Amino acid sequence: MEDLIARVTEAVVNGSKAETLKWVKAAVDQGIDPVAIIEQGLTKGIQKVGDRFECGEYYLPDMMLSAEAMGNSVEMLEPLMKGGASSLRKLGKVVLGTVEGDLHEIGKNIVAMMLKASGFEVVDLGVNVTSGDFARAVGEHKADILGISALMTTTQTKQADIVSQLERDGIRKGVRVLVGGAPITAEWARKIGADGYAPDAISAVKMAKEMLGVS
Repeated sequence: MEDLIARVTEAVVNGSKAETLKWVKAAVDQGIDPVAIIEQGLTKGIQKVGDRFECGEYYLPDMMLSAEAMGNSVEMLEPLMKGGASSLRKLGKVVLGTVEGDLHEIGKNIVAMMLKASGFEVVDLGVNVTSGDFARAVGEHKADILGISALMTTTQTKQADIVSQLERDGIRKGVRVLVGGAPITAEWARKIGADGYAPDAISAVKMAKEMLGVS
């Protein structure tokens, strides 16, 4: 069992979808619990990828390949779990989107992918999302964290509008706000009353875990 789980982890670290699926299927054939495969094999692999990214050994394309390899395997395993996806330990629920007037989505998509791979439930609202839609989604999904992306200086003020909308709707205290995007800084996050700032996907995962006190 340990050898197969280790091979699953290694395949994720190498960013190989084919190899990851191969060893995941082998683990299933050996009767290993799908939840154990995900939590001890796939998740451990994506954590190692994050460590290598922080050390400068891996870059964004490497992260994306590994996250896709993990995502494909999780999709394959979900029908085999007794309780489906609900059998997995969820770290928290994140509502995520790019602000109104901004159609950039690559960075947001990478963040969403890495959050999912790390054990968060993610509701991706897409791009060009209005302040009202952000606020409604927070309430509807009972989000623990709201992630707001803005990739242009002309749209970053929308992040402040969204925080104000949450306050007007009386739901600001119930959700942590995490902001990011090319023009965004920690100083800007503090200025608009956000709870945190993440410059990249790995930082977003770490910040989200810190916000909720999970690991």
